[in-house]
Amino acid sequence: MWRTHTCGELRISDQGKKVILSGWVQRTRDKGSIIWIDLRDRYGVTQIIVEETTCPSEMVQITRSLGREFVIQVTGTVIERLSKNNNIPTGEIEIKPEEISILNGSKTPPFTIEDETDGGDELRMKYRYLDLRRGTVRNSLLLRHNMMQKTRAYLSNADFIEVETPVLIKSTPEGARDFVVPSRMNPGEFYALPQSPQTFKQLLMVSGFDKYFQLVKCFRDEDLRADRQPEFTQIDCEMSFVEQKDILDTFEGLARYLFKEIRGVELPAFPKMTFADAMELYGSDKPDLRFDMQFKNLTSLSQGKGFVVFDQSEVVLGIVVPGMAEYTRKQLDELTEWVKRPQVGAKGMVYVKYNSDGTVKSSVDKFYTEADLTEWKNHAGATDGDLLLILSGKDAEARKAMSELRLRMGESLGLRDKNKFVPLWVVDFPLLEWDEDTQRFHAMHHPFTSPKPEDLAYLTSDPGRARANAYDMVINGVEVGGGSIRIHDRSLQEKMFKALGFTEEEAKAQFGFLMEAFEFGAPPHGGIAFGFDRLCSLMGGADSIRDFIAFPKNNSGRDVMINSPSPLANDQLDELSISVKSKK
Repeated sequence: MWRTHTCGELRISDQGKKVILSGWVQRTRDKGSIIWIDLRDRYGVTQIIVEETTCPSEMVQITRSLGREFVIQVTGTVIERLSKNNNIPTGEIEIKPEEISILNGSKTPPFTIEDETDGGDELRMKYRYLDLRRGTVRNSLLLRHNMMQKTRAYLSNADFIEVETPVLIKSTPEGARDFVVPSRMNPGEFYALPQSPQTFKQLLMVSGFDKYFQLVKCFRDEDLRADRQPEFTQIDCEMSFVEQKDILDTFEGLARYLFKEIRGVELPAFPKMTFADAMELYGSDKPDLRFDMQFKNLTSLSQGKGFVVFDQSEVVLGIVVPGMAEYTRKQLDELTEWVKRPQVGAKGMVYVKYNSDGTVKSSVDKFYTEADLTEWKNHAGATDGDLLLILSGKDAEARKAMSELRLRMGESLGLRDKNKFVPLWVVDFPLLEWDEDTQRFHAMHHPFTSPKPEDLAYLTSDPGRARANAYDMVINGVEVGGGSIRIHDRSLQEKMFKALGFTEEEAKAQFGFLMEAFEFGAPPHGGIAFGFDRLCSLMGGADSIRDFIAFPKNNSGRDVMINSPSPLANDQLDELSISVKSKK
């Protein structure tokens, strides 16, 4: 028997029991006559006490030979710990050993395997199997496991059926770049890995499976950042005979259930906000509502006073930062330089300090009277002690920059509390967006999204004006899920493809199977997909999704642990009818 108990389960009530523990040596502390071993496994840490005066010399010798991460087995008796540790569940007991056996030695790890480690990202990714021993990473994967189980339980209890869809599918031109897989049996032809099971779940609706879900791997060959990986997991769902409200009610219920079960948090009812309002008030289609700072349009109040920057701007926007009139000139200069960064894109920033004593100081005093600045104050809803920050320029660019500035101020003031969760639904997105480079429309979500019923006529007369019957779930400024009511009628789908610039031949070649399926009694249907990794990181209070994935890729899309991707042997390439240009 390798063990009778884990390293996390023994308590003071087990005092006197003879036990066998197996695990990894977290650390040893040698005080001369007494040596302590912290023995760790997945479940916790138990302290072993080796006393030189009472233990056999051979055991003492073995104990002193132990290094970090040695795998050992300890047989002994549970005793009460004299110096108790209230920070761990096993802190009231320790083990007095009768036998210590080394099951396997270990090289010195390249970083400390503790919650606070000295290993950088790349080093920990190279030795991910060691990083996974750390409590913080282990807890993240346990959270992920619990989320998966709770998701399956909720949806199964709501009569959803989990169906696996194919991983080797057909490449499509819409969306991100596909990962492609060559077919040996069909030389020169390729499968694609799915960016989403979209068409398959719609075909399941045609098949009569009216409630489908899947915890599914998806793949996108796109540039990476903290909340993106080339392979990721979705909670993918579809329902038949539903309207938008049915979808929102069902999956708001799922979100509230998960937050209650995993975090013990009661989410409030989700408000709805249109895309137009979100962009007008926050400059983002995923606004963080944990704090206020709505945009105030100062265009009409600020133009025509001789300040050329504002006079030549399409829009002038301000946000009120409460209680921050005390910002120093140095702080404001640093903030101005920050908004000029390429990632933000502003050309400059104007500020107005409404001081607590009633005086007003701005960076544009030369152009505006105190009465002008007071008018801005009243319009923006500022009070004495507040700071007004102003950006201007082309509408879309100014809103994007102000959105970044708003988030920056929220962060610096501690208003983006990771333990506070504020949800909403964003609805009424544009159906299509114009691309200047290709000179054609692209689907804002995907080409199977239905227009809002009242906007159907625009699809042929004025496509850019049509709104999508689509919705995103946003929590704390993070888009955790999105979906839409789908097109289920062949003629409407053909109109959509035409608006997107597809010829009849292209539409048939890419999606003929779906349009044909629509002719065999397709029901009205809609669905949603949640970014599961992103939802886990939100639950766990982390900015990156990596620690919630067992073996993630780095920012270059590489697995540095197994050194992948890697070249193929020439005979493999020949078998796949692939020639590779040599690197110069």
